Amino acid sequence: MKKLVILTGAGMSAESGISTFRDSNGLWNNYPVEQVATPAGFAENPQLVLDFYNHRRRELVKVEPNDGHKGIAALEKRFEVHIITQNVDNLHERAGSTHVIHLHGELMKSCSVNNKNRAFDIPIDKPDINWGDKAPDGGQLRPFIVWFGEAVPKIEEAIPYVEASDIFVVIGTSLNVYPAASLLNYVRNGLPLFLIDPHEVNTYRQDIEFIKKGASEGVKILTNLLKTL
Repeated sequence: MKKLVILTGAGMSAESGISTFRDSNGLWNNYPVEQVATPAGFAENPQLVLDFYNHRRRELVKVEPNDGHKGIAALEKRFEVHIITQNVDNLHERAGSTHVIHLHGELMKSCSVNNKNRAFDIPIDKPDINWGDKAPDGGQLRPFIVWFGEAVPKIEEAIPYVEASDIFVVIGTSLNVYPAASLLNYVRNGLPLFLIDPHEVNTYRQDIEFIKKGASEGVKILTNLLKTL
């Protein structure tokens, strides 16, 4: 089976009702990113940050994967599919995709402030983390999210999949967030390379085939195009 690697961003989940950072003028739920998605923000007002992610978690459990997520999952019948996502939601998994690398962490998991490498599942029926909630090591629990200014350890896991890919697809990302955007550098020349996004996306690659549609419609078009490869 050919190796199909897909990089997804916020636009992948927009049709499920999850707002994107790009479409909200640099604000998430009216909060500047510095307040709710940085180590400094957490140090200054930890309960605000916890409440922000509690709210996002409650929203996530109410939404469903869209047809784009489901269409990608269906591609596993014909390809060895590896998803590398910038998203922290679990919609790819809920749609049926079996190999997903989360570059920026996972909303439905927590970790200790003492060890960001060990994650704990957050129950759907108890989605909140509060100040004073402790991990087994005694450290305060925090969202298992890679905040701005923190290292992105999963990028090293993702690179070999990109290097070995036979087909590479980008869906719903502006390619402005690094190091995720740098994965394009590891796509071998001459491979089928597609980018699905209704917005204009600037990239140095001249060999990209653009599909200017949203995720669901774009994945339908992509699925038909892949039948010819």
